[in-house]
Amino acid sequence: MSKTQKIELLSPAKNLQFGKEAINHGADAVYIGAPAFGARQSAGNSLHDIETLVQYAHLFKAKVYVTVNTLLFDNELNNANHLLHQLYNAGADAAIIQDLGLLETPLPPMALHASTQANNVDVRRIQFFEQIGIQRVILARELSLQQIADIRKQTSVELETFVQGALCVSYSGQCYLSQYLNGRSGNRGCCSQPCRSSYNLYNSKNQLLVKNKHLLSLKDFSAATHLAQLLQAGVRSFKIEGRLKDLCYVKNITAYYRKLIDNLLEENEDFSRSSSGKTIVAFTPDPERTFNRGFTDYFLCQRQKMASFSTQKSLGKMVGTITKTTADALICRIDEPIVPGDGLCFQSQQGGWQGFLINKVIGNKLIPNKMPTHIKAGAKLFRNNDYEFEKQLQSDKSSVRKIGVGLIFAETPEGFALTATDEDGIAATALTDCDKLQAQNPEKALQNIETQLMKSGQTPFLATRVENQCTQPFFVPASVLNDLRRRCLQTLEQQRIAAFRPTDTPFLPNNVPYYEKQLYFNHNVLNSNSMDFYRRHGAEVAEWGVEKTLDYTDKPLMTTKYCIRYELGQCLKNNELLAQYRNNLYLENNGQKLRLQFDCNNCRMQIFAE
Repeated sequence: MSKTQKIELLSPAKNLQFGKEAINHGADAVYIGAPAFGARQSAGNSLHDIETLVQYAHLFKAKVYVTVNTLLFDNELNNANHLLHQLYNAGADAAIIQDLGLLETPLPPMALHASTQANNVDVRRIQFFEQIGIQRVILARELSLQQIADIRKQTSVELETFVQGALCVSYSGQCYLSQYLNGRSGNRGCCSQPCRSSYNLYNSKNQLLVKNKHLLSLKDFSAATHLAQLLQAGVRSFKIEGRLKDLCYVKNITAYYRKLIDNLLEENEDFSRSSSGKTIVAFTPDPERTFNRGFTDYFLCQRQKMASFSTQKSLGKMVGTITKTTADALICRIDEPIVPGDGLCFQSQQGGWQGFLINKVIGNKLIPNKMPTHIKAGAKLFRNNDYEFEKQLQSDKSSVRKIGVGLIFAETPEGFALTATDEDGIAATALTDCDKLQAQNPEKALQNIETQLMKSGQTPFLATRVENQCTQPFFVPASVLNDLRRRCLQTLEQQRIAAFRPTDTPFLPNNVPYYEKQLYFNHNVLNSNSMDFYRRHGAEVAEWGVEKTLDYTDKPLMTTKYCIRYELGQCLKNNELLAQYRNNLYLENNGQKLRLQFDCNNCRMQIFAE
């Protein structure tokens, strides 16, 4: 069976440099923030940089998706629409959107992806997006493998899902906590991340149940062991979270998933990667060696413990255990090599985390820059700053990506021609006029031609073979061969960029009925266009979104599949419960109190203002 289904590894691009490095390390596509209206307000990029990234990506048949996925007010719609046209002109492969009011504007003919912020949980909503002409839906992180498979059976739209990175504790698009607490809306791109704050937990009698813990902070998501199941369930794009992560993280995680996906594709000939070129990395990828809070596969298989109560920061990888302490040293059982410059951390008996730097390592003795307090024998050491690994990743030679080309060298009436044909079948030819001198040493002349033409240097190409079709051995100066090769590969670069410009995809409005008739605040309607959109599809918007009304009365500030009761071993489906957890529970931070409401039938938790 021919490989017809393309599989995509999608990596984050904080900026142009990050985008290029993601591609160099194996990404088939990257997503990057537009100059405005992106869900990560601090990760916007200029149109010039986006266009430059597009050209670089298209060299490798990779794609660039641009986030324009905030909710919009009426006075922003024209600018957002104009931006979409600019992104189309820059050659972007798709725009990621949340606000459906944009669909009531005159759009450029570019592909549209429904952001995970559009709350893509219900199969009926995903069917609706497909019916109105959305090309791809980015699924909610909370979906199980079975739910994804069910969605695939009932739809044919492209499905993208997250496989690695930080987790929002709330359903995406359904969190208003940051907006309520300090006026910074996650739906508008400026979330203050209150889920990473520490809270006290009280019951209805005002008894303190848990003190100063990160009760809403989750471990990081990893679906690394479920890629084959996700592929079987119908996912075709595997997305890495992290437009605010550092460059080392992007390189490491992209290279890690590139290897996993390549192994998967080798085992299944029905699929192939969606971009071109071979990536060779100069390090061994390991997700535990860059930023992570520990890992969970969330709800892919079943409900599990997933919180990171003790810290919201990166833990890194466990590297050893303290066996003894002295006045100025730590004696350890070392599981992973530790070097001077490493940053280590441990959880003290008081529950908090402390960190320190290593100055010297003598056998199993660690000399820190400053002896940590409260460290005892038995404490496990985690490395949250890996000096040697970071040094490898910071190198501009941490990875190279090359496109295979075959070369044909032939004579012409005026001189010689070089034709390069790449792995996608794209060809380019360069000609040179020069005297054709018979070689006095045929063997050496032929070897010289092959040697010079095989040099690809800093180009994105790797010559895999040279076929000499000349009728006899000629002596050709190295300068002529080098110039011929340079011009030929330069033309091939330009032709690849032109060949992989996205196909125009016009959006044609229709009147497909929406599956609900009355819509409320949680449909996040902030502009009249969005209201008109739903009306055209047979639904009436009964109230504006909270970013417009600032009315939080009886409205959940957060809706989550995560449950604090379950995390604390107090699930109400268990009969052996502590009585103090049975009634209302409250979170408190800096005098601000929030009420928890539990929907045990549907295994959901909501947070309300109190």
